[in-house]
Amino acid sequence: MDMQELTIKRREATGKAVAKRLRRAGEVPAILYGGAKPEPVLVDPKAVLKMIHGREGTTRLLTLKFDGDAGGGKRMAIIRDLQFDPVTEHLLHVDLQEVSADRTITVRVAVRPVGEPAGVKDQKGILNIVVHELEVSCLPTAIPERIDADVSALMIGHVLTVAQLQAPEGVRILTPPGQAVATVVPPMAEEAPAAAAPAAAVVTEPEVLTERKPKEDEAAAPEEGKKAKKPEKAEKEK
Repeated sequence: MDMQELTIKRREATGKAVAKRLRRAGEVPAILYGGAKPEPVLVDPKAVLKMIHGREGTTRLLTLKFDGDAGGGKRMAIIRDLQFDPVTEHLLHVDLQEVSADRTITVRVAVRPVGEPAGVKDQKGILNIVVHELEVSCLPTAIPERIDADVSALMIGHVLTVAQLQAPEGVRILTPPGQAVATVVPPMAEEAPAAAAPAAAVVTEPEVLTERKPKEDEAAAPEEGKKAKKPEKAEKEK
């Protein structure tokens, strides 16, 4: 994984009110972990967003340079977490973790499906990606950009698991080997006609019932007429 440089600033004041004021001024509060104690710092949101734009996964390896540091000292770090506003999607906060080049760390790496599944090409199935990131252990300089998952042999009902993935050299996958990564499911269109059949039967039934009602009314009318004529006959006999 290539490294980019990010300039950060030290900050003294903390709190929600201070954070809002800083964001209005075009800066984003951040925390740098990994030292003797967490250090409150500031970052340029535009610089951070430029680093992650178009990149897979959430882990970014970078070098940190403190603004105004005459000594020119730099630290190696990773972007551990990013927090965004759920409505505006503006960057709100950044978690940075200082790392050492000779010590392994645990990070999350993106999974990228490779190839066209046979179940999609020959059986019209649908590829379903179950997990998009894997937890791995490696040296900071060996963090892969992604881990490829060959899905070309998957048929409908088949499952590709973590155990079937090929990890890059120096990278150990920590996600359980039985975890499903991808599968091919049947096309949903096949289930539509079966679901619609019962509804059609229900609609036709009341139409038959409405046709029977006039017949029943017509059968009842002559009986009522006969009953009405009986008193007339009785009066004539008298």
